[in-house]
Amino acid sequence: MRSTQPADTIIFLCTEDWYFWSHRMPVARAARDAGLRVIVATRVQSHGQRILAEGFDLRPLAWRRKGDGLIGGLRALYAIVRLYREERPDLVHHIALKAVVFGSIAAWFADVPRQINAIAGLGFIFVAPSPRAWMLKTLLLFVLKLFVCQRGSRVLTQNPDDAEELVRRGIVPRNRMSIIRGSGIDAAAFRPLPEPPGPVVIAMVSRMLRYKGVEILAEAARLLQQRNVGARILLVGPLDPDSPASLLESEIRRLMTPGVIEWLGPTEDVLSVWKTAHIAVFPSQYREGVPLALLEAAACGRPIVSTNTPGCREVVQDGVNGILVPRSDSRALADALERLALDKELRVRMGREGRLRVERFFTKELIVRQTLDLYGDALGRKL
Repeated sequence: MRSTQPADTIIFLCTEDWYFWSHRMPVARAARDAGLRVIVATRVQSHGQRILAEGFDLRPLAWRRKGDGLIGGLRALYAIVRLYREERPDLVHHIALKAVVFGSIAAWFADVPRQINAIAGLGFIFVAPSPRAWMLKTLLLFVLKLFVCQRGSRVLTQNPDDAEELVRRGIVPRNRMSIIRGSGIDAAAFRPLPEPPGPVVIAMVSRMLRYKGVEILAEAARLLQQRNVGARILLVGPLDPDSPASLLESEIRRLMTPGVIEWLGPTEDVLSVWKTAHIAVFPSQYREGVPLALLEAAACGRPIVSTNTPGCREVVQDGVNGILVPRSDSRALADALERLALDKELRVRMGREGRLRVERFFTKELIVRQTLDLYGDALGRKL
């Protein structure tokens, strides 16, 4: 006889539908297949129909990652509180810092019994030296300490650096902390690729943000040109007008030099990038979670040059599957890129090691299983 007990409900709270689609779909599908009712609450732009086609309920929110202002922020908070009170979820999964802050406050008001507060990188305010960044960091830490560790709550980070930072500052008790390394990668779709023929191509897949190191990379490209290193650098990714760190299109165009460094714009076919590129570069200037772009490159067997910052060093083992350089150091970045551009044997060896690292730690199946186990622990049953 079939049980008439209603399914447990999980709400995923996320700022942008595209981010949910690109980073959380495998986990959401697994939750659905495990018998949970899945609700996605997010700003809906271009992926709403695809989310609905998965059989999920969709609750549009009128908010953005940045720039809502006080009134807009309060309006969004009220909408989330109302959603939680109406749906009475058994579990909520807050994705990234803004959703963690708003969602944990709303969960307190709505008496949500269980929540996962997933912090996908601590971002630029933990590295930026400005007074504004210091004030934002102080306010953020205060709110996190006040709300994220309620009864039934767990805090989830993607790397041990962020976990240790929150524990050291007294924001999260160690026994409330979990680490799951990113969103997972489809290792069958992103498969090992042979090196393409022709001159060396270096690719950066990223949103066009200052804190992703676009300007640092442009300076490194000029240094490579001066050294007569025959490598071409391609930037692949969209503008991000919702982010205060976004470059304007006119600014990007000024940084580009045809045949040396070029911006191709966004793509939905990232695999095609790694079919034509020999080296991945990602000179991020802030605290990442675990960058999906680096996992995709490593899964395809591409060596990586990145910065020695939280999140990036989760994917890149210096000297093993890539080279780590200091933040804001265009000369060190150029040196590392030159080294790989001139040494095919090193590229192939590091690319092979990167693929092995992905298979060991970062596959979609591993991440989904770890996340479902976290949900099961929260709900008190096996999923």
